[in-house]
Amino acid sequence: MTTPTDDLSKMPNIGSTLKEKLMLIGINSAVSLKMAGAENAFIKLKTVDKDACINMLYALEGAIQGIRWHDLPATRKAELKEFFRLTDS
Repeated sequence: MTTPTDDLSKMPNIGSTLKEKLMLIGINSAVSLKMAGAENAFIKLKTVDKDACINMLYALEGAIQGIRWHDLPATRKAELKEFFRLTDS
């Protein structure tokens, strides 16, 4: 059971569409997203959304950090970009 502060939609970058996709893969709370991590959540998301893009990966990381994905540090964006490149095949 989620509490109002544990609701995915209360996290930055998580709109209704991404929330629905996360729930499809068993991530139904802020805590479960944080436990999964952006990379693992993204790999699972690709099983339900073959068109999952790098912005979705950035959105997940930003949500975990509690910031808009545009504000992610350049070093973290570079790491995520490399991860995306390796998984985008």
